[in-house]
Amino acid sequence: MINSHYKSWILSSDKTFDDVFDYEVGEGVCLKETKEDFKKVKCGLVEYDSLPGYMKDNEFILGYYRSEWPVKRIFLSIFTIHNETLNVWTHLIGFFIFFFLTIYTAAKVPGVVDLNSLQRAHDMLRNADWHKIQEELLNCIPALPNVPDRHKVMDVVKKMSLPSVDFLTSLSGCLKDDAMNTEAPLKVHAITRWPFFTFLGGAMFCLLASSACHLFSCHSKRLSYIMLRMDYAGIAALISTSFYPPIYYSFMCHPVLCKLYLGSVTVMGFAAMVISLLPAFQKPKFRIYRTSLFFGMGISGILPVIHKLILFHGQPEALQTTCYEILMGILYGLGALIYVSRIPERWMPGKFDIAGHSHQLFHVLVVAGAFTHYRAGLIYLRWRDMNGC
Repeated sequence: MINSHYKSWILSSDKTFDDVFDYEVGEGVCLKETKEDFKKVKCGLVEYDSLPGYMKDNEFILGYYRSEWPVKRIFLSIFTIHNETLNVWTHLIGFFIFFFLTIYTAAKVPGVVDLNSLQRAHDMLRNADWHKIQEELLNCIPALPNVPDRHKVMDVVKKMSLPSVDFLTSLSGCLKDDAMNTEAPLKVHAITRWPFFTFLGGAMFCLLASSACHLFSCHSKRLSYIMLRMDYAGIAALISTSFYPPIYYSFMCHPVLCKLYLGSVTVMGFAAMVISLLPAFQKPKFRIYRTSLFFGMGISGILPVIHKLILFHGQPEALQTTCYEILMGILYGLGALIYVSRIPERWMPGKFDIAGHSHQLFHVLVVAGAFTHYRAGLIYLRWRDMNGC
């Protein structure tokens, strides 16, 4: 709302309300004479020292800040260059990557082998009269019209090698022992997908919330607090939902352990999200505590991974998924370390304002870590679809 002082100024001049652009700054109102003047003065990029206190977060990034812009201009700034451009796009692109991965997973993943069809193919190969097939082809080819070089085709048919014993043996080895029993059809287990899609949903929420935070937090103090809380809640959601696929698919045959681990992760994730929504938690002095909280949540996943290796030490899938999970932890941990230490901009303040500063590197590592976890999830699905409990 425009206060009475500015109303009197407008009414006493030849300006109209359409000529004046009102813009909220904190609790006050800043008026410029025309929209054109406002754009020239208020929508330029400013330096760190010119920022309001709530926007001062990284003293090593010295320029190219958007400060208290109107929402429309902020939205359009996604296509312009400033020190948040790559922060916005690294996670926005990551969101679309996981959006399409979710669609792909729902439509085609995993490509489980149909063991019943493989059994039928094996039986056909074993029972086929290959000499008779070859003889019929040789008799048929001369009678076919419009077949050039019939003699060459017949020579190829004569040289056709019959399926070897080694080939049939190898095909048999691909099947389980009970696959040889045609009276007992093979089973491909349909394992529920909700833990995997929960992780994908948590990843998309985190990436989209982060992108929106970096885009709109320069509008006002109030909106900045809201966006930052959503950002930290998204991080908590990503970490907690990342545990769902490994815990569920590792311990689905042990219901007590599965419920215990999933319950613990859910409680920790919910607590982290609640703490993230507290206004006091957003202050710069709590940067290390925020990072430590999320890092601690990630470390808590070590116990179920070790337990999985003990239970399934003979399963190659257990080792493969663990390797992916270790890589994911390294990527997340490295990203958190870079984020807290503010490397490399602390070494050369002002040189990485547009590209290459710590938050952008942190974003890239988060997307890479989440994609690594997606790859591990595919192995879990194939493993359980093929083996069940």
